[in-house]
This record gives sequence, C-alpha cells and structure tokens, in this order.
Amino acid sequence: MTLPTQHVPLFPLNSVILPQGRIPLQLFEPRYIDMLTRCLKEERGFVVVLLREGGEASLQASFYDIGTYVRIVDFRQLENGLLGITVEGDRKVVVEHSWQAPDGLHLGNLTPLDDEPEVAVPDEFGELPLVLKALCRHPVVRELEMAVDYADARMVGWRLTELLPIHKDEKQRLLELHDPVERLAQLAELVDELD
Repeated sequence: MTLPTQHVPLFPLNSVILPQGRIPLQLFEPRYIDMLTRCLKEERGFVVVLLREGGEASLQASFYDIGTYVRIVDFRQLENGLLGITVEGDRKVVVEHSWQAPDGLHLGNLTPLDDEPEVAVPDEFGELPLVLKALCRHPVVRELEMAVDYADARMVGWRLTELLPIHKDEKQRLLELHDPVERLAQLAELVDELD
C-alpha cells in the first residue's frame, strides 16, 4: 500500500506515535467517524499530529507539522457506545500545507521523511531496553500487542518516546530527530532526570 500525499486527513492529539507504535483512540465526533469510514473504504490511513494549542475535540487547533502517518489495525464498538480504533504508525511525514474542511476535519498535503538508519543499541545505552521492557509489561501496553526489537535503537527510542512520562513538547522534539543514537542519548538523560 503506497502512502498518499494529497488531501490526507490529520488527527491532532495530545500525544505522539512513531513508526510501528500503536495507540487506541475513541471516536465520537462526526468528522472523525466520517474520516474513519472513508479511510476504511479507501484502504488509507491518516496522520497523527501533536497539538500545540487547542483541545482534541476543539474545531480550532494548531499543531506541529511533523507527525506520523498511521494505519487502522483494529476497530470495534466500545462498552461506552463510542467507536474504538487502534492505529499503528507507518512512517514520519511533514505536513507541507494544511486546511480545514467545512465539517471541521483537518486535511494536509504530505512529504514522507526518509527512514531512519537501522542501528543496534550501543552498549552505553544498555539500560534503555531494560526500562522499555518494564514499561511494556504494563497491561495497557501489553494489550496493544506491539512487536518490539529491543536490540534496534530505532524501536527502543520510538517506544520510549511514546511511553515515558515526559512533556509532550519533548516527545515531539524526540520524534523529529532522524538519528536513533542521538534520540537514545537524549532519552538516557531524561530517564536519569525521572529517577
């Protein structure tokens, strides 16, 4: 499946997702239920972008222009009556131009970012896969059924960026990095500060 680049739906959130990560979402607004219907019918995904200002349900929102194109991997009716979906990150993208449709849905034209280089976790950051393993044992994270390669610096950095309790702007800064080892170095400092 090729990545669409024109008129792609944008989903502003207060959290980030990176490639191969998963997050559950609850949809209740008509604009997002319509978006889901179109995405499923056209076998397309959408882009999760981090909010700068505004709420997840507000019509007026500003957001970062680097986000992650995601694909829908599961959807179901939740006990609370809302529609629940799980999305998985595909690749990082730049939203070159965005606008709002009459129904309030944000749309954008995208440029895919190059894949990050595949690198093993350097010995000096050997504690980070252990931290990630501990986080992945949490029932909510286990429920997402993410495959994690604890030897891959990209995967360790991506998952820690999503799961660590750090400020959302810090998460965005880590998402925007292209060097997996640089991301691990910054995460190691943040983990030390959390201790």
